[in-house]
Amino acid sequence: MNPASNLILVGPMGAGKTCIGKRLAERFGLRLLDADREIEQRTGASVAAIFEHEGEAGFRARESAVLAELLADDGLLLATGGGAVLAEDNRRLLRERGYVVQLLVSVEQQLERLALDRSRPLLARGDREQVLQQLALTRAPLYAQVADLRFDTGAMSAADAALKLALELDLHWRRPPPSSSVSGVNA
Repeated sequence: MNPASNLILVGPMGAGKTCIGKRLAERFGLRLLDADREIEQRTGASVAAIFEHEGEAGFRARESAVLAELLADDGLLLATGGGAVLAEDNRRLLRERGYVVQLLVSVEQQLERLALDRSRPLLARGDREQVLQQLALTRAPLYAQVADLRFDTGAMSAADAALKLALELDLHWRRPPPSSSVSGVNA
């Protein structure tokens, strides 16, 4: 059991990291941060624009820097981008700084959930199903490598998935007690 103060959600696009994360953050009293939104706020540009101007390598460098900065803190729920696990340093950081939940979703469910989404640069390259299958082949083992818990979001709504995942977390995740400013006092 990983007694981490941070809760980190990893998984492919469309798995529900942000939607489920909002509900879990509220339930556990954590500060919600979405890594992609943080990058956009800091750069003043969308993820798509960063991909267009700096390429995927430029985006991944920004992503690694933001993850390191965000995970220096405690008491947060971090919804990562789908590719955050690609860099070994990121995987090490995720394992060290949080309790990591891998959200699972089938390619068919991703296609359904992302049908109207035109903001994701990796889905702008041709056949969406083929792209999602290739991403799954590459990334699924990396998600599993960092995960303390795996949770299938399946055909559930975000609300139902968050409720069921919260129950699982109650069983498996032990947050360390908050630091006390009073030391050396016996109760």
